[in-house]
Amino acid sequence: MADFGGTDLEAFRVEARDWIAANFPPALKGRANPMMREERANPTPEQEQWREAMGSIGWGVPTWPAAYGGGGLSGAEARVIQQELNRAGAYNPIGGMGVMMFGPTLLEYGTEAQKQEHIPRIVKGEVQWCQGFSEPGAGSDLASLQCKAEDKGDHFVINGQKIWTSGAQFADWCFCLVRTDTSKKHEGISFVLFTMHQPGVEVRPIKLISGNSPFCETFFTNAIAKKSDLVGPLNGGWTIAKRLLQHERSGLSGAGGGGGGMFGMSKPLEALAKDYVGVDDKGRIADADLRARIIQNQIDARAFQQTAVRAMLEAKGNSGPSAATSIMKNAGTKVMQDRAELTLEIMGAQGLGWEGEAFSADELAAVRGWLGGKAVTIYGGSYEIQANIISKRILGLPDLTQNH
Repeated sequence: MADFGGTDLEAFRVEARDWIAANFPPALKGRANPMMREERANPTPEQEQWREAMGSIGWGVPTWPAAYGGGGLSGAEARVIQQELNRAGAYNPIGGMGVMMFGPTLLEYGTEAQKQEHIPRIVKGEVQWCQGFSEPGAGSDLASLQCKAEDKGDHFVINGQKIWTSGAQFADWCFCLVRTDTSKKHEGISFVLFTMHQPGVEVRPIKLISGNSPFCETFFTNAIAKKSDLVGPLNGGWTIAKRLLQHERSGLSGAGGGGGGMFGMSKPLEALAKDYVGVDDKGRIADADLRARIIQNQIDARAFQQTAVRAMLEAKGNSGPSAATSIMKNAGTKVMQDRAELTLEIMGAQGLGWEGEAFSADELAAVRGWLGGKAVTIYGGSYEIQANIISKRILGLPDLTQNH
């Protein structure tokens, strides 16, 4: 690859377009990212081919350091890649929690040995990660977690339970918050890594109203985490966890590039409406009110995308994301949920199917995506929790709970 250094974007665009044309399997054109659904556990040969191609060039994480296999590109070049992927009807096959949350956090807090061990495999999409944070008694008050890690010299022994562990049934590794000091709350938490493929790790998927099971209960009975997989200092995990949650909220909002196709449909709303609702004598969507609401959703989405780009650039300049990620999560998830609602409205009766030959695969995916999307304003920090963060940390409003 030529080193453009961000100085000749049009030349880079031509090279990116040619590379995508040569490497993206035509059979995958227009398909949603399987990383967002359970089929990621059984990829097709074309999906594997595409993942390997993007992983080898590092463009799945274009701005990550080239030293660890990332693209080593500028933000402007990364946007060109995304534009060219969109143009080709292609998705980014490198994703998941390793990209959205853990990788950026490890790049900031990990040792060189930890980065060399884990980042290249995330870049290539070879390893799936899950997040061991929430517990049955520690959700909104995460710092009250009780999953315990006992120091056994060269390793920790972990016992306890986590819940809402997204993708745990597919995961190879877990980044986990554990209690290493019971005498303190926030200062008694450590951040450890361990393989899910070991005795003492039990995963139980939780079925949602959408019919799938993206979340799990996870139980640890004498599971092992090596001392070399302690990230940051002992009892210093809370600081790392807060930064990781900012990355998570940025990614869930769509700023991390993972939001597309989350709710089951990747076809533009206007094209969908013309197919189902029809057009008037000027070629416009026949229903004027629906047309206006689709346009409003597109305006909101474009405004959000532009704001997200600015927020990412500011985060990079300030050594990481800020509390503004709470605004981005709330705004981004609303745009996506509105789009899902519009999709079902456009489909009419065909947007009410659960199964059967009377409905197309896209129609069934839209229904299940709409139902699954209801959870997005809950997980990763609920809408209300983000509103509290915005109130206190951005607007500087008083904490009214202290007066009661």
